[in-house]
Formats: sequence, structure tokens, C-alpha cells
Amino acid sequence: MRVLFVTPECYPLVKTGGLADVSAALPPALNRAGAEVRLLLPGYPAVLNGLTDLQPVGNPLTDLPGGAPATLRIGRMPGGVLAYVLDAPSLYDRPGNPYLGPDGKDWPDNAERFAALSWCAAGFAAEDGLDPWWRPDVLHGHDWQTGLIPAYLELRPDRFAGPFRPGTVTTIHNIAYQGLFGAWMMSDLGLPSAAFRIDGVEYYGGVGFLKAGCFYSDRLTTVSPTYAHEIQTAEHGAGLEGLLATRAEALTGILNGVDYDIWDPATDAHIAARYGAADLGGKDLCKADLQATFGLDRRADAPLAAVVSRLTGHKGLDLVLEAASQWIAWGGQLAVLGNGEPALEAGFRHLATWYPKSVGVRIGYDEALSHRIQAGADLFLVPSRSEPCGLTQMYALKYGTLPLVRRTGGLADTIVDANPAAVNDGSATGFQFVNATAQELTWALRRAAALYRKPERWHVLQQHAMTRDFGWHGPAEEYMELYRAVAPVLVG
Repeated sequence: MRVLFVTPECYPLVKTGGLADVSAALPPALNRAGAEVRLLLPGYPAVLNGLTDLQPVGNPLTDLPGGAPATLRIGRMPGGVLAYVLDAPSLYDRPGNPYLGPDGKDWPDNAERFAALSWCAAGFAAEDGLDPWWRPDVLHGHDWQTGLIPAYLELRPDRFAGPFRPGTVTTIHNIAYQGLFGAWMMSDLGLPSAAFRIDGVEYYGGVGFLKAGCFYSDRLTTVSPTYAHEIQTAEHGAGLEGLLATRAEALTGILNGVDYDIWDPATDAHIAARYGAADLGGKDLCKADLQATFGLDRRADAPLAAVVSRLTGHKGLDLVLEAASQWIAWGGQLAVLGNGEPALEAGFRHLATWYPKSVGVRIGYDEALSHRIQAGADLFLVPSRSEPCGLTQMYALKYGTLPLVRRTGGLADTIVDANPAAVNDGSATGFQFVNATAQELTWALRRAAALYRKPERWHVLQQHAMTRDFGWHGPAEEYMELYRAVAPVLVG
């Protein structure tokens, strides 16, 4: 089973969120399950510099949307997986964030940049396939940046008809990001004008990249079973709920996994001391290290809560700001790593100023520090208003840092609330609250603080949490079953 895994980012080369972690960990797991997976990535400088044995493939590309000159190249990821890269300097040779300019706004040509990525992916299915030695059975695109792949296959048979049509899968990692562009771009994007209709690419008067993927793809997936149901509702569907409801039989929720080669306190080189479920002694050293790093009082008896997140209202971080003073009054501490909305960044900075020995804040992104936070904290906060899957709460489980989450999406699928029954039967792994209010978060923090004062019960929860297995083996098998269902479809 040959699979082309098309993604706009992949750790460790380029990362803005969990999609990069998935793009790094899922292809090797699929290869172990019997697939032959290759990546297709945009030619960002970090990608071109990070791949080894980089070689050109075929002839230069001359018909990309927007007319950008490009070359397809192939090399190896740091982990050994083969990866194609669309080397188009006018589209991708830019510093910083892959989607935003120095002014913090979207690059004005993002439509052409990611239409080109989709066009290139579709080119593998053409009669004169881009790689004469390798044709995929499945084209698997991720998020809005790849949404035009199945649209091109359906709408442009003049360009992409080949000996067989590969199956198409589109994965929705976060439906809030949809890629909506002006209707006047239809021709520039290589789309026929007849496709600008509700049963096509038209979406609220513009061209919807994610809408196109949801409409034309053979199968749709999202990153947790609960989120697959939620996005068919008005509350979480972001305008696509009607379309997704009509495609419910084609929509599958497959929970993301964790790469335990990277996220495991028994082997993690970033943390102050290594430890495991059988011996949590090293976690105490990690907590002392984290308190020192953030300038907090070095108190073993203070429950230390942590946040590693984009600082946005969507992530529920305003609720943390509201609840923080009560948490501190109960003797708690708080460590925050992230960046995002200026008002929230300022709010957390002010909080650290008011409570310098109880609150520490780092604005920005730091991969190594995120590991140290997972290892050193007692409680990990993920109070999201919506969360397709979430990975940080699963990392926290492995590190014995009990997650406190809002009951939504993948958070509901991965964390068992420490209610009395679940604590007694040994199934509890963290704390949940239901409604996105500071009051409910505060009550959940109160329950956590009370249980923290009972060390024996807290340690039992930690050990149970650390034994939960969210590795990629199970999800990879689910994807393999999906691939077998959609490809290949012979034509002619």
C-alpha cells in the first residue's frame, strides 16, 4: 500500500502545533504496519536544510497555480522516512512562521502557496506522474492546506487523469482553520468556473479549501471519535456541520497517538532526572528544577499546575487567568509556556508580577522546556473550549502529571475523571469539568488540590496514568483499514 502523506508541517523541521508531531510519528507507524509511506512537504528553508540526500525528481514543474517555477526533490527525514519537497522559492523561501508574515498576518499569497502543494500532490496521479518510479495508491492530505487535492482529481481530469485514480483521504485536525479565499481566484487556482457552486468549492461566497476537501475526498477523518461527532453540530462545526452530517458515513474519528520515543520520562534527555511508574523519585527532582527555572518558591508541598499552549480564548486560557488567584490562595503554583493573543500574554505577565513566587511565565515556544514542564508539574491544564484531540494531555499522562481538562473532543476520549467511583476502581487518570466557565474550572482545581493533599491516593493516580498506552500502533492499524477501503480505484 503506497501512501503519499501530504502535510504543511512536520517535526522537527517545521512545527506550529500538534499536526507537526502527527506528521512525524504516524508515517513510521504506518510503515511498520505494512504501508510504504512518503511525505510531501512545502519547500520551506528548514525543510530543504533538514532533509538529507536531497535529489531532484523528474523535470521542473511549470504549471503550478500562480505560475511559480518549482522543482520536486526527494530526501530523507531525520527519522529515515522518504520525503518529497516542493522546492518553489517564490512561494516558500521565507523566514519565520510558515503561514504568517513578519507583521503577524497571513501571507497574502497563501492561496497560491497551498494550492501549489495540492496541485503537486495530484500530479502523482497523472499519466505522466511526477515520479516515474513511484505512484501512490492513496493521497492523504492534512488540514485546509491540502484540501484541493481531491478537488483537482475530480475537476481537472484533463490534467490529472492517469492509469488509476488513487484513493483520497482528508484529515481535519482543527475545523476552525478552513482556508477561505476570494472567488476571483478560481482561475488562478486552476479550478473550472463551473465548480463555484454549493456542490463544489464555493463556501460563503469564496473558495473554501477545507470545504473542497470535505466535499470531494473519498473518506474523511478527524483526530478523535468525540470530535467527529461534535463537528457535525452547529456548536463545533464552524459552518461545515451540514456538509459533514451528509457525509457522516465517510467520516471517521481516529484518535491521535503519542511518540513514546520522544515523550517518555524514562529516556527523556531534556529533563533533570529520569523516572518511571515504578519509581517516581526522579519526578521530585524535576519539580525542584522547574520551580527554580520559573523563579517559584521551592516547595515540595505546593501543587504545581502548568500550561503549555497557544494563549488563546479558544484554548480556554482566559479561564485559567480568572481561576488563578483562588488556586494560589490554596497554596498552588502555576507555570505557563506559550504565546498568542496579546491580551492573554499581558494578563499572564501581570499575574506573574503580582505573584512572583507562585506564578512563572515564559512567552514563546521552547521544545526542551515543554518537556521539563511535563516532568516537573503535578497538574497539567487543558481547559479548551474545543479540542480536536490534544496531545499535551497524553504526554502529561506518561509523565505522571495529572491532566485537568474540559470534557470536549479528544480530551473527553483520553482522560477519566477522578470522581469517587473512578478513584475507587482505579480507572481515574485526571480531572474533567464540563462547562467553559471559570467557576467550573475553579471547582475542578479545588478537587485536584484536595486529592493532592492525600499523597498515597495521588501517587496511585499517577501510576495508573503512566501505564495508559496511547502509542501509534492502534491508530496506524485503523488508518491501514481505511486505506484498503479506498484504493486503488481502477479507471479506463
